[in-house]
Amino acid sequence: MQFIKNSSSSKAGIVGFVIKSIIGLVVILAIIFFLSKIDFPAPKKEIEKIISNENFKIVK
Repeated sequence: MQFIKNSSSSKAGIVGFVIKSIIGLVVILAIIFFLSKIDFPAPKKEIEKIISNENFKIVK
């Protein structure tokens, strides 16, 4: 008489997938949270460019 070893079950595969998905989601949310906390440099003065009206052509 031989014993048959069933090494994988469908419930274990689903539970593992759910746990890996939750861990992945937590890691992504943590990265977004920490990136929002970083103070990136921004220009302190407004950038304004004056465009002359001579170069415009009206196309109908």
